[in-house]
Amino acid sequence: KNLKVMDMTAFTLCMENELPIIVFDMNKQGNLLRVVAGEKVGTLVKG
Repeated sequence: KNLKVMDMTAFTLCMENELPIIVFDMNKQGNLLRVVAGEKVGTLVKG
């Protein structure tokens, strides 16, 4: 879909340092809190 949710440098740094990335809808109320609480929201990308 080519959503462009983050720049390539940030993505590469996360992949090289084995940091997980959670892609989720920031416009849906409560989603950020759910992510921080560890709930399964959105898509987990890990390298």
